[in-house]
Amino acid sequence: MDTADKKADQSETAENFSILTQAQYQLEHREQKDMEPIKDEMPTSILQDPFSGEEGTQVQYRIMKWCSELGTKQISVMIAQSISLGVLSLPSSMATLGFIPYVEKTTLKQTSGCILILGIGALTTYTGYVLGQFKLRHPHIHNMSDAAEILFGTWGREIVTVTQIIFFVFLMGAHILTFSIMMNTLTDHGACTIIFCLVGAIICFVLTLSRRLQDVSYLGIICKRDSCSSLYTQTDQIPASLSIFISVTVTIIAVGIEAPDIKAYSVNHPTLLSGFSASLNIIISFAGHLAFFSFQSELAEPRDFTKALVALQVTDTSLYLVAAVVIYYYAGADVKSPALLSTSTTVAKVAFGIALGTIVIAGVIIAHVGAKTIYVRLFRGTNRMNESSLVSYGTWVLIVLLLWTIAWVIANAIPVFNDLLSLLAAAFASWFSFGLEGLFWLHMNRGKLDTKRKIVLAVLNVFLVVICVLMCGMGLWATGKGISISAKNAHGAFSCADNR
Repeated sequence: MDTADKKADQSETAENFSILTQAQYQLEHREQKDMEPIKDEMPTSILQDPFSGEEGTQVQYRIMKWCSELGTKQISVMIAQSISLGVLSLPSSMATLGFIPYVEKTTLKQTSGCILILGIGALTTYTGYVLGQFKLRHPHIHNMSDAAEILFGTWGREIVTVTQIIFFVFLMGAHILTFSIMMNTLTDHGACTIIFCLVGAIICFVLTLSRRLQDVSYLGIICKRDSCSSLYTQTDQIPASLSIFISVTVTIIAVGIEAPDIKAYSVNHPTLLSGFSASLNIIISFAGHLAFFSFQSELAEPRDFTKALVALQVTDTSLYLVAAVVIYYYAGADVKSPALLSTSTTVAKVAFGIALGTIVIAGVIIAHVGAKTIYVRLFRGTNRMNESSLVSYGTWVLIVLLLWTIAWVIANAIPVFNDLLSLLAAAFASWFSFGLEGLFWLHMNRGKLDTKRKIVLAVLNVFLVVICVLMCGMGLWATGKGISISAKNAHGAFSCADNR
């Protein structure tokens, strides 16, 4: 072979090697890119993680732990936020729906309270997990409106921003309303209900003044070991979320001892209106999902969110089922809502006094997440959030003040506890706890339905979206009818009357 042929062969070999090397590089680069978080084509200010690069700044947010040696952190916040008002309405929902399903000639004619609690608990655990995975896929997400922009663009972001703020404010109003019921119980209606609502709003406003969720988590501590009884020797701190457990336990024991001679029906036959309203109260009990993105954003390790979620769902489902069944069983068909009113006057005062921590702190956590949504929207991509300047903190205070003022108005405008919860469940919880999660999963798995497992999950998530639409439409109808009926029997808006 002459010299020219050898040079040609060497040149061809070098060219082939170069092509092979380039192809290998592209393959490796593609694999590495597939493992990286997905970056959507959106403005830089929107894509940026609001809490990234905060090392060395005056105010740092991403310092939460899901659990620590000093007691529960993320778990405490999630339980305090989720297990609050919902559990107080479940016994009356059980009284409407009955314990067990109604079956006629092998056909299920009607579901039951127990099945709904377990079923909704399982579904919301799954949808919470979907939210956690969506956040890991898109680290810049801080709240539901960020996630909505990925699916629907700018218009979707704006719509969800408005609706989630409305949801937060209505939930805050529900906590103010519960605070006024508590004060009327403790004082035997010692003052105007409007004044009690105002006192509750002021207390919650003061406790919401910190900008960091980590600081709010410390509100979940009702005492330290050196100031508590010797019973608490295994932990340094006791979460205030425990107050709702103790309060419900006191109620369960009290109704068991008092045991009024009233039937608790295993199978009930509610109307479409009453049955749907009762179901909505169960749904709102599991509707903490709107705050999950914010909780996960301030975790030092976002992947730990799943651990906190499982702990929350096991805890709340167990408590809800036991409280609803036992209180209804002993209190009978006329069980009241909130359930703490189903006992004697003295026991109700004790139970409400114990529940004070959760009633207030759960509202504070909800307000904090709502205010943080607006705050991040205003200052995202700037240094304002990590500063202690007058503008930075003053803006936070004004946002919190505005939200609690609107919540106080709502608490006085819709004075019936169950109706307010049903309205929240129908209009908002249906989407934030079921529908959007189904859409998020479908978005993450576009073009990936290549296994039986993925196909089954796709069917499940389409089912979630369909159920959400039905729940929202039927729920708003049932709630509207319920509020119109209650308005004829209850005192009017902005009334000083006793609202127990």
